[in-house]
Amino acid sequence: MAMPVSAARLCRLAGRTVTSLSGRHRRAVSLPARRCYVSTSTGSNLQFRLDERTAHSSLDLFKKDTGVIYRILGLDPSHVENNPERFRDWAVVFGDGKISSGRHYWEVTVKKSQEFRLGVAETLMSREDCVGTNSSSWVFGYAQRKWFVMTNNKIVPVTLVGKPDRVGILLDYEAGLVALVDIEKPRIIHTIRAQFKVPLCPAFGLWDGELLTHSSLEEPEGLK
Repeated sequence: MAMPVSAARLCRLAGRTVTSLSGRHRRAVSLPARRCYVSTSTGSNLQFRLDERTAHSSLDLFKKDTGVIYRILGLDPSHVENNPERFRDWAVVFGDGKISSGRHYWEVTVKKSQEFRLGVAETLMSREDCVGTNSSSWVFGYAQRKWFVMTNNKIVPVTLVGKPDRVGILLDYEAGLVALVDIEKPRIIHTIRAQFKVPLCPAFGLWDGELLTHSSLEEPEGLK
């Protein structure tokens, strides 16, 4: 059963634990048009890069915007371009691929991080929230050597995963499915079910080390 979990335990602000979100006014933001690699195929070959315009000031992009590294000090927020797409409070970055249909698959190298979240979010998700704490994002997380599923600020443990060097994410928009994939088997480890009604994008939270994304991949055979 999903158990409510405080945002103070599960979200970090530039390396510091946030003690409370009570009383904060949350609102959706109207965002300008985004530079995207939009997949029009119903296949699994979504191409995307990480969108620097969404990246928190503690996150640096590298390898042609396919990788992200967490820096505990980060940049002075005043030195980062001010735009409504950027996460100012949370160490989050979005991919620039917009998904409104089809079945898509990508992978993430996670071996150099001990705390992260991977999944999808609505492209217009409020930048005042962290991925996993609202009903507009669906993520798989890893922290304290344990995996979990998180959405709408509720967490469910995911067992028997271990710490692979690389994992897959499978999204089936029409079926309302986001899955964590063991790429060695390959097999689906855990599935999140939801109803998607607006465009989504790959979403990442990072509080240690680095992540490297791999898109334009075909879905492994045998996944259901």
